[in-house]
Amino acid sequence: MQEVLEKQRKYFATKVTYDIGYRILQLKRLKLQIKAYYSQILSAFKLDLNKDEFDVVTTEIGPVMKELNYMIRHLKMFAKPSKKGASFMNFGAKGYIMHDPYGIVLIASPWNYPLHLTLLPLVGAIAGGNTAVVKPSRSTPNVTKVIEKILNVFDKEYIFVATSEKDIEEIFSSKFDLIFYTGSYKRAQELASSQAQNLTPMILELGGKSPCFVDKDADVDVAAKKIVWAKFLNAGQTCVAPDYVLVHSEIKDAFIEAVKKYTAKFYYSNDELKDNFVKIINKKALDRLQEMVDINKVVFGGKVVGEKLEPTIMTNVTRDDKCMQEEIFGPIMPILEFQDFEQELDKINASQHPLALYYFGKDKEKIYMVKNYGRFGGGCINDCVVHLLETKLPFGGFGESGMGSYHGKASFLAFTREKSVLHKPVKMELKTKFPPQTKGKMRMAKWYFKV
Repeated sequence: MQEVLEKQRKYFATKVTYDIGYRILQLKRLKLQIKAYYSQILSAFKLDLNKDEFDVVTTEIGPVMKELNYMIRHLKMFAKPSKKGASFMNFGAKGYIMHDPYGIVLIASPWNYPLHLTLLPLVGAIAGGNTAVVKPSRSTPNVTKVIEKILNVFDKEYIFVATSEKDIEEIFSSKFDLIFYTGSYKRAQELASSQAQNLTPMILELGGKSPCFVDKDADVDVAAKKIVWAKFLNAGQTCVAPDYVLVHSEIKDAFIEAVKKYTAKFYYSNDELKDNFVKIINKKALDRLQEMVDINKVVFGGKVVGEKLEPTIMTNVTRDDKCMQEEIFGPIMPILEFQDFEQELDKINASQHPLALYYFGKDKEKIYMVKNYGRFGGGCINDCVVHLLETKLPFGGFGESGMGSYHGKASFLAFTREKSVLHKPVKMELKTKFPPQTKGKMRMAKWYFKV
């Protein structure tokens, strides 16, 4: 790994990646590679996660292609230095904000959306003018092999894919100029600790227990339909999935019936789970999920079917239940009852900050409270998950759900740093700052600084 990093540092030092035309060319090459390996991508996802073509297009390939197209169109504008005026004390000078690449960046991605969460941040790294080491997940070996093939179009001193045991062992103790990590809170803590000696800047995209409110004035049928889709998308293995649902007591029964109706409609055929339902990533994860299922509270699903866990709906859940002690990350929907919205929002604000929060309802005052006082990474009013699709909305968490954001322009900003430069004419200068001090200079200084 040290040899790879040394080669990347030498390549970065040539300054070729500073050229905007070069960056755009690399983004176009990546786009062509994804298209070229389309069939292999589909086959790999079928083997690793049992994803069908529609899911792969809409949740993996599609978001990356959208980001690529957006970045190719806008990169010249994003990278253009910003001109700023100067103050009276620097009369005649001009200020500039430059967007500097960090240098050598590490992108470590998870298994739940292995293509999307590897290549989308890589778009930002390339657009920012960096070289990159990419570490895909070992839990999705077939997708990782295809990612490696896609990125083989680039020289290794520019983009290197780390898949060997030796490289992976060394990678998190190596020195990078920026680390972009998507994964668990616990692993992020370990990574931050190991990099503390280097003071390495990091972007951490984590997760948490993202709540979903369904208030008494919500359209129950619409809310149930959207929440069922968002919760069981990718078999619940989504960092921004609604982790649990808080339903107002006045509409609880109607909501539960609507949820059961749409779960059966979307994921079952003749009372049998459809073949294309996404599987749980491995036995360890499946065993963990089974321990969260309280059979006495299950009103739908709950059974294991091969490598899959049925979409499972549990009611009368409390915050003391096992499924409420950690992020579920699977197809289990706990339904809790509430009456006082503000009280519940205060509880959420006082606990670990979730990556997402969702609210279904029409009350303008409560919507205002969610937007202005809710402490969460990002979210939706009257929908779930789809805020991720908006290129102009930065995506990221804070506190326990992460730090930093990306998507669209935010991706470019994530992989560059603002460098301030003041350019002054050679001989144009106020004499006030130079000794000796005088009463006149003192008066001017007090006037200028409003002392």
